[in-house]
Amino acid sequence: MSIIAFIGLGRMGAPMAAHLVAAGHTVRGVEINPAAAAAAAERGVHIVPSAAEALRGADACLTSLPKPEHVRAAYGGDDGILAHAASATLLMDTSTVDVETSRWCHTQAEERGLSFVDAPISGGTAGAEAHTLTFMLGGRDDAVDRAREVVAPMAGNVIACGEAGAGIAAKLVNNMMLFIGVMAVSEGSQLAEQLGLDPKVFWDVARVSSGDSWPLRTWYPVPGVLERSAADNNFDATFSVDLARKDCGLAVHAGDVTGVHLPAARLALSQLDDLIAEGLGAKDCTLVAKLASPDGTLRGYDPALDRTLEGTRS
Repeated sequence: MSIIAFIGLGRMGAPMAAHLVAAGHTVRGVEINPAAAAAAAERGVHIVPSAAEALRGADACLTSLPKPEHVRAAYGGDDGILAHAASATLLMDTSTVDVETSRWCHTQAEERGLSFVDAPISGGTAGAEAHTLTFMLGGRDDAVDRAREVVAPMAGNVIACGEAGAGIAAKLVNNMMLFIGVMAVSEGSQLAEQLGLDPKVFWDVARVSSGDSWPLRTWYPVPGVLERSAADNNFDATFSVDLARKDCGLAVHAGDVTGVHLPAARLALSQLDDLIAEGLGAKDCTLVAKLASPDGTLRGYDPALDRTLEGTRS
């Protein structure tokens, strides 16, 4: 089986790497958070101190990092991935970044005779654990074919989206639509509550009617409707406001670059900014439902139980 370097073992990277281990691969991981590194090690990942060591003899290298600047730092510089990858090592970035950063990775890799595929993912932490993620691949046909085999143990769907940057472009558009959908479900859930509808009954109606959507079926922001929902856990993050804001902001930036008008996306972005201004960036993005509530309170959310606010209390 293959040797795979995995850079970034957070809430997405750790279960993804664990599925590669379960498939029989040797996975060498790099993670700066000690607790996250220890958790990944418990799942069979060999933790090493540097990208250079992780890449030694590696057949493939995957990165799963929070922001574009982290991706550029991981790939660039004397200690970066590009400096230590062998010509036979396939490089893949699963992070959600701007199109410019993804194309930079492709260009930098090509200049060094390396193969790079942008390979962003959809499905969230639940999909990462269940190895049902959708991978959106962009790059040369031969590299994409190799990437299909590498990601198979983590994936429910693998879609070749086109040339360099096509995968990340598809991801940004998809996530923009997701956050607009979250806003619709948030407003609908609160209006249904105020009209006296039983939340589970209304959810059953919407799920088989024209109001159906992925965020309705997966992230409905009312407690007692879905198993393991953020609404049943004081809106602790499955997909944080901070990360949602980053992804939505990247999509709006793409709209600025291309001249596409995105009024709904801008409204979703402004609502995420409102939550961040309240100190709620670490909470789940479906907490935007409280912005639709008549008095700003939300059933299922108790600020007094919110550990993320402890540091902001006077």
